[in-house]
Amino acid sequence: MKIAKNTVVTVHYKLSDAQGNLIEESREPMVYLHGGYENTLPKIEEALDGKDVGFETTIQVEPDDAFGEYDPSLIKIEPRSRLPEPIEVGMQFEGTPDGGEESDESLIFTVTDIAEDKVVLDGNHPLAGMALRFNLNVADVRNASEEEIAHQHVHGDHGHHHDDDMEDDEGDQFRSFPLQ
Repeated sequence: MKIAKNTVVTVHYKLSDAQGNLIEESREPMVYLHGGYENTLPKIEEALDGKDVGFETTIQVEPDDAFGEYDPSLIKIEPRSRLPEPIEVGMQFEGTPDGGEESDESLIFTVTDIAEDKVVLDGNHPLAGMALRFNLNVADVRNASEEEIAHQHVHGDHGHHHDDDMEDDEGDQFRSFPLQ
């Protein structure tokens, strides 16, 4: 079966920077709904469209087609007293950029530095500003279910789970490129 709109694609990947330094290798495959549902980067979909199981390729994705350019305006320095204790580098918080309005989309800010009474928060994606190389190996392709197409994401193993007995989405997972 060829990869096309409304197919579920299972891909093993290695993610490196443009110099070939390994950033991440998939422990579990990435499983996504193909066809412009924003379940993975558009350049990955473009590279895999029309391909079969066993296809392998390496693509380079520039920042504009990945996680954007690094934006220094997304750095915030906050008083340590405004954040919970204990605080550590690498912790993440949801917030809005400085000067952001209520309608602005919130961002995830990562603690990048801690001084005595100040904390540096970075709202950029950890891979912002980087050209990335993806080594992709197609492990499986199947037709998406009507429910997956309606919900615009994969269900089941490595996908998003709906549990009618649960009132919240704790435990729901979207498979994309988990970053650490």
